[in-house]
Amino acid sequence: MTDSTLEQALNALPRRFPGPGGAAAVIKDGKVLARHAWGYANAETRLPFTPASLFRMCSITKQFTCALLLDAFDDPTALDADVAARLPNLQEPPPGMLHLAHNQSGLRDYWAVAMLHGAPIESAFGDEESTRVISGTRSLHFRPGASYSYVNQNFRLISDIVQNRLGRSFAELLQARLFDRFGMSRALLAADTRAMPDGTQGYEGSEVTGYRPAVNNIYWTGDAGLGASLDDMIAWELAIDAQRDDPAGWYNRLSMPVSFIDGAPARYGFGLQRGRLFGREMTGHGGALRGWRSHRLHLATERLSVVVMFNHMSEAHAAAATLAAAVLGEIPPPSLGTPGNPHIPGIYLDSDTGLSARIEAEDARLRVGYTYPPEILENWRDDGAGTDGTRLSLRGEDLWMERPQENRSGWLKRQIAGEGTLDVAVRFHCDELGAQLSVVNAGGALYGGFSGMLGLGRMERLQPLSQDLWLLPCLRALDHSPPGAWTLSFQRDESGNVTGARVGCWLARDLFYRRMSD
Repeated sequence: MTDSTLEQALNALPRRFPGPGGAAAVIKDGKVLARHAWGYANAETRLPFTPASLFRMCSITKQFTCALLLDAFDDPTALDADVAARLPNLQEPPPGMLHLAHNQSGLRDYWAVAMLHGAPIESAFGDEESTRVISGTRSLHFRPGASYSYVNQNFRLISDIVQNRLGRSFAELLQARLFDRFGMSRALLAADTRAMPDGTQGYEGSEVTGYRPAVNNIYWTGDAGLGASLDDMIAWELAIDAQRDDPAGWYNRLSMPVSFIDGAPARYGFGLQRGRLFGREMTGHGGALRGWRSHRLHLATERLSVVVMFNHMSEAHAAAATLAAAVLGEIPPPSLGTPGNPHIPGIYLDSDTGLSARIEAEDARLRVGYTYPPEILENWRDDGAGTDGTRLSLRGEDLWMERPQENRSGWLKRQIAGEGTLDVAVRFHCDELGAQLSVVNAGGALYGGFSGMLGLGRMERLQPLSQDLWLLPCLRALDHSPPGAWTLSFQRDESGNVTGARVGCWLARDLFYRRMSD
């Protein structure tokens, strides 16, 4: 790497990832190679974005929560009973503390479930709402430790339990045990997402639509409450490098190998994603809320850390990889090849989870609408697609799907595309949640909406996939990244009458709604 290569990559960020402002840092071999900020932290007040500007780090908070957990408790399993006590209505064996820390709890994500309870878009979601949703849990969508699912309240539960055990607030514990210790002088728990102490503002929109201040009303703790400046994150990365040779060092403990209960290696643990970048082992995490995007990555063998922070919704992870490539002298490989078997695209149903999979051709790749956001699979061939992540294998008319990051595999059954029938326009009730789904025929078009203890959710036009398989869109929700689309798989009796609906998205799967009497 030459200094000019990194400088060119840094200077290109505002153009490649446009928005009101941002900041980035590169740390190599214990030294700061780059510390750069641009644009405005608040465009309305003309507040410049500087390395000292406070920023919502969002889900990057999760590793701090786990660092605090390991700092306070040598054996986190000593808190397993505390986890069970916060799930009083759960009717099966509860997850333990390590299941929470590794996103292996089997819980359904509480921001997704809140939409099923009728939470209005951008409504307030604080301690009272989160407690009601979490404590009402009756079942899990997989056995703890068997699989992976990204669940925000795993880390809220950790922070709540730790503060109760230690008798000090989570904010005080972060300050005393982490921020002060590692020289993060401006960092704080910025739990209230409505405003930042220094006036930094997050924005949504684009160069085409324009940018407007983003509206957030969630109260975050251990899942996404960290507020920090670029200088604070530089201090965090320098502290990581300083203890690199200590096997008992806090970051080495956070990034230690993690497995599922069957011994298969896991790619997530203690609030850190594990993966590879340019052939090197990598740990890191992204952060996102409506109006904010951030990413940090660490390549231990290279003693390289990169931090990127945008107060807009550009792809911070791609920007971080771009800076890492500049330092390492890597050139990302071309992504497009020759399109594969045209028979693979289509509509599928995962009978294990009840979720639909919409697979479409996109140049020489496949776009898979299964999780949110949709995945793009490279290496599209005659017999399948995908490599290290999601892998699809064509077997007859159906697809065998492997998702090693989640330690699961199963069949995607091909569905016959169709417009669907209007007789599904009835009301349904979910005994698990005590919530309702209303499907209405509004002048020949079907609309659906959820309602429950948090209010009346908005009605959305349903999108048909096949006769009894529909999507209920959810493109705006409480959080920055909504569930995307709920699969509604309607069930019928032998006479063809609609009896219920299997409802789910990737964050909250396999909930049954029975038909209510008219």
